[in-house]
Amino acid sequence: MQSQAIQKEEKASPLFVEAEKLFNEMKELSQTVAHRAYQFFEERGRQIGHELEDWFRAESELMRRVPVEIRETDEQIIVRAEVPGFTASEIKVSVEPKNLIISGQTEQPKEETTAQKVYSEICAARFCRHLELPAEVDPTRAAATLRNGILELTMTKVAADKAVNVEVKSA
Repeated sequence: MQSQAIQKEEKASPLFVEAEKLFNEMKELSQTVAHRAYQFFEERGRQIGHELEDWFRAESELMRRVPVEIRETDEQIIVRAEVPGFTASEIKVSVEPKNLIISGQTEQPKEETTAQKVYSEICAARFCRHLELPAEVDPTRAAATLRNGILELTMTKVAADKAVNVEVKSA
């Protein structure tokens, strides 16, 4: 797949990147979540039985949930993702024939405080979604726009080969 940057305008488009780069970011993010979950485990005195709770707590603290909608027409697959607070330059998209990866990271101001965070509902500054597409698409014909916190990706389906009748002859 070729990397390509889409023109930036008022309804700016995210950067298209290679899947390998995003898979590496996903791996790094997973390791960061695992490390934070282990910190929760240690804070609780290494008490066993709350591993899943620790994982979900760490994940919600470090990653933003990104709801998506996938629609399919005869010619296209359209994916809409809610990414409020992110600019087009902070979003990366990778399109493969059957897969879509969307990730984003925004800068957060550094907090300098001596207080320990007990609870927070402030949204994380990072997200990553991997979606398996319902049909094969042409990655070179994908387009993305970001408008009012909604990322919309339009991907053209690959034309399916038509079935051909084959006459059976006796030998």
